[in-house]
Amino acid sequence: MCVNYLPVPKRILLDYFQTLPPIEDWHDEVWEDYTAPIIVADGPGRKSLLASYGMVPKKRLPPDKRFTTMNARAETIGQLPSYKRAWLQCQLCLVPMMGFFEPYYAVGSDKSERYMISLVNNDPFAVAGLWRSWSEEDGSLSYSFSQITINADDHPLMNQMHKTGVEKRSLVIVPKAYYDTWLDCHSTELARTFLQNYPAELMQAFPTPRKPPLPVTGSLF
Repeated sequence: MCVNYLPVPKRILLDYFQTLPPIEDWHDEVWEDYTAPIIVADGPGRKSLLASYGMVPKKRLPPDKRFTTMNARAETIGQLPSYKRAWLQCQLCLVPMMGFFEPYYAVGSDKSERYMISLVNNDPFAVAGLWRSWSEEDGSLSYSFSQITINADDHPLMNQMHKTGVEKRSLVIVPKAYYDTWLDCHSTELARTFLQNYPAELMQAFPTPRKPPLPVTGSLF
């Protein structure tokens, strides 16, 4: 499952996704508990929020609990406490990105190589997610999110990721024409119709060695 990705810069949020970017900046590469922009419904339109990657931020976990909530499995999304309420209330979001990373194991190898998954035309895209708000001590609200994953055992590209014998999973890429329809879903039955694998012929995967930590930018330029 995806544990990090490349969020879009502010200019793409404004021009491609037609949402006003958050004032704050964010890292060029996002990992658990990093903040990044998400897109949510806003009346008849949409807006972006800066949210923490992982439905339950580490600081919100009890001292004796340690688990990750970056990926919400579609099969249990309506059952697990971390996601159930947001799912039943259809608190759906789009997670805009340029690409996400998965481990690829060559045949016969026990060592993985980091691959980036993106669109063949190199356009930005958005994946289906859940979001929620948190009340802070100063009276303000903060936000967090999780990406939704589905089985990809039969997907020609995503079934090449991760080790042999391990279930293959994929993020749900939402077609651009359906962004607002996804955000405006008011029933989980309708939302589930979006949880499908994206056509493999529209995707690409290539080796992308990990680089040193990137700076916080999110800049318009």
